[in-house]
Amino acid sequence: MTTRWWTGEQVHRTSLCRITQPGFLFQFVIHHEAHPVHCYCAAPGGGRSYCRQSPVQEDQEGACESPPCWWRQGSIWLLLREERRLLPGQRRPVHGVAPPFVGSCERNGNRFFTGQTYKENCNLCTCGTTGRWECEQNACLMDPDMIHAVNRGNYGWKAANYSQLSGMTLDEGIRYRLGTQRPSKTIMNMNEMQMNMDPQSDQLPSYFNSAEKWPGKIHEPLDQGNCAASWAFSTAAVASDRISIQSMGHMTPQLSPQNLISCDTRNQGGCAGGRVDGAWWYLRRRGVVTEDCYPYVPPQQTPAEVGRCMMQSRLVGRGKRQATQRCPNTVNYHNEIYQSTPPYRLSTNQKEIMKEIMDNGPVQAIMEVHEDFFVYKSGIYKHTDVSFTKPPQYRKHGTHSVRITGWGEDKNFDGTSRKYWIAANSWGKNWGENGYFRIARGENECEIEAFVIGVWGRIAMEDMHKHHHHHRRRHI
Repeated sequence: MTTRWWTGEQVHRTSLCRITQPGFLFQFVIHHEAHPVHCYCAAPGGGRSYCRQSPVQEDQEGACESPPCWWRQGSIWLLLREERRLLPGQRRPVHGVAPPFVGSCERNGNRFFTGQTYKENCNLCTCGTTGRWECEQNACLMDPDMIHAVNRGNYGWKAANYSQLSGMTLDEGIRYRLGTQRPSKTIMNMNEMQMNMDPQSDQLPSYFNSAEKWPGKIHEPLDQGNCAASWAFSTAAVASDRISIQSMGHMTPQLSPQNLISCDTRNQGGCAGGRVDGAWWYLRRRGVVTEDCYPYVPPQQTPAEVGRCMMQSRLVGRGKRQATQRCPNTVNYHNEIYQSTPPYRLSTNQKEIMKEIMDNGPVQAIMEVHEDFFVYKSGIYKHTDVSFTKPPQYRKHGTHSVRITGWGEDKNFDGTSRKYWIAANSWGKNWGENGYFRIARGENECEIEAFVIGVWGRIAMEDMHKHHHHHRRRHI
């Protein structure tokens, strides 16, 4: 028995398609069966011209001619043959204008069939049944309009489109690229350290950079990838710098964020966000190993996965701890545990923060990240109003933590100056100014001066002596 389909019906993996219309029966023999196809009446063309994909309405006559033709399915051309006959009592129709395309969309000169998709930045576009593209309306992390608006305006900083962030929605950027929870009221009420500054002896320079005062002891920015764990990256980075400075370079560990992400799981979310006070508690009570020992592995499938803890330690006296597991890699065997003392909160006064950095090294700061911060490339960042006229989904912010390493000021043409902090992010060295950014200072821009933390490493003389001899052995 021969199966018949009406015009426009879809036929899957068949070699024969019959279409009936008033006065005609069309039979298409399809010589390629690997893909599902739509059977449509061919438009007038003559000779061996390519068929057009054009369904004929029941009340329309005369839209079909009878030459053999080729019909395109994706990148494959299918040979169609037509068998035409008049039904009893029907007259031969007069050929009219071919009907328009139905069930296909055009993009850059190419045809796409219903259901086919492409991605435009962060939005998926699907070819609809009406021949129109139907696209999602998400706000994208790399928004070209926002980038152009920043670069056209006089905002004091420049924006760029980052390929590693392209294709992400703004919601995904907030969700996966930050990851510090706002401190609780109890932590926010933590007493600020009182600093008595002498106006004469405590002269602060207009420019200071920790990397220049302590060369070789300030660690380069890492890349947290799509893991919402700035809580772990900023804590490990500040502790690394402070231990290197405090030990006068005898110990220069790059501490492991992965050790915190995987092992500090008490009320922490790993790559789904965490608290800096919890990170400092873990660094003080348990300690962590180096990045070389416990390397960072970005989450592959789900950004929320934490990963099994691969490092344990035991108490060996006077609060010091010793690793009880080997490094979870086959290259590095140095599994020394590094610890800190309890963290202390600094005043919100910019001069006190500056003095702390100049005397003791980089500090940790919590800040609010807005939609335009992701596209920062250079200059002194201040949150702009370029998205204020857009719908609410284009204006989002989340909490982040970073490492402040110095400060400076730029002179304007009118003689005024723009003061800034130098800070290290954790989005890799190809973001911003080699992984760093400058942000307005003294204005609590993005709340960066509201909660600033300093810390001391837990270092004894025997630690420095041991590391000094180990360092000498490695270089003999």
